[in-house]
Amino acid sequence: MDVIKTAIGLMSGTSMDGIDVALIRTDGRGFIERGPFLGVPYDADFRERLKRALELARGLTDRNDRPAELGDIELELTGRHAIAVTAFLERFGLSADAVDVLGFHGQTVIHRPDEGLTIQIGDGQELARRTGISVVYDMRANDMVHGGQGAPLVPAYHAALAGKSQQQGQTVCFVNIGGISNLTFIGTDGRISAFDSGPGNTLIDQWVEMQTGKTYDPAGEISGRGKVIATLAERYLQNAFFRGNVRRSLDRGDFAPLRPGEASLEDGARTLAHVAAASIIKSVNFLPETPSIYIVCGGGRLNATLMAEFSAMAERQGSRVLTAEEAGFDGDAMEAEAWAYLAVRSLEGLPLTFPGTTGVDAPVSGGVIAKA
Repeated sequence: MDVIKTAIGLMSGTSMDGIDVALIRTDGRGFIERGPFLGVPYDADFRERLKRALELARGLTDRNDRPAELGDIELELTGRHAIAVTAFLERFGLSADAVDVLGFHGQTVIHRPDEGLTIQIGDGQELARRTGISVVYDMRANDMVHGGQGAPLVPAYHAALAGKSQQQGQTVCFVNIGGISNLTFIGTDGRISAFDSGPGNTLIDQWVEMQTGKTYDPAGEISGRGKVIATLAERYLQNAFFRGNVRRSLDRGDFAPLRPGEASLEDGARTLAHVAAASIIKSVNFLPETPSIYIVCGGGRLNATLMAEFSAMAERQGSRVLTAEEAGFDGDAMEAEAWAYLAVRSLEGLPLTFPGTTGVDAPVSGGVIAKA
């Protein structure tokens, strides 16, 4: 009989806006009972520290190397995650003893799949010590050792969710619009195909912050007042990424931000929202077939301009678009829930990645376990 475990997932994504904390109960297979969620935002000073970490990591070639300042940032990041776990437990009246494992993503500071290099800062052993809960972390590296791209990892969770909601004859595609967007296609036979699809929120966020100091475009209000500049949009959509036959994982630096003076605030934001939507549609061409339904999660689903663009494009394909909430899920919590799910799979020695998701040679497990 499969053992049900209580797991907390911790996600700090490419948008670098905070820590998502979510609890599920699962056997790491088909049983999933979703629990509470908490978002813990980063303050502006720490977001700048994380940007500094990206700079410090640029020259690294050893995934275990932590030059002095980067090591300090890693320790602070780990401490903030420990505080977030404590706040979560207190908010929902839970004790550390009630939780079997933490799934700790850490912060990606470099991701170069073509070089077999991915680095997520975050000290799993220190987090286990501070929280009193065992931790599974560093879940991407073993995939790369076995020939994979190290991303995306969330598809295993998407497939489990689809199995609970997929209707007869429907193909489902989960679209996660984070800093980078990624797709998970689940066929009627349960086959999974997944890959990064292009820029999501990162380019929009960078542009809005450059122009206004705000960290994102609230609800797509800024982009909603602009128009698409076709020449700029095509510059992104003609990127070699969309032409290659082999799907690869993306780093937030793979698409250069707009330069000051290339567009007004509104037109720049509108153009980049169009690029985010069109990138998904272009990448759908690499799926086995056009999905019946798209389920959109991640912060991008809150950008009304982006969603209107994507929904119109999908409708022309004959597909329907639902937000995660419309499909019965929590679009804010899904990635953190996935990391909890993956942590349990890691404890059970079950695969985290598959040939159809990361290009790994064969299904493979992963993660490092730090005992409390």
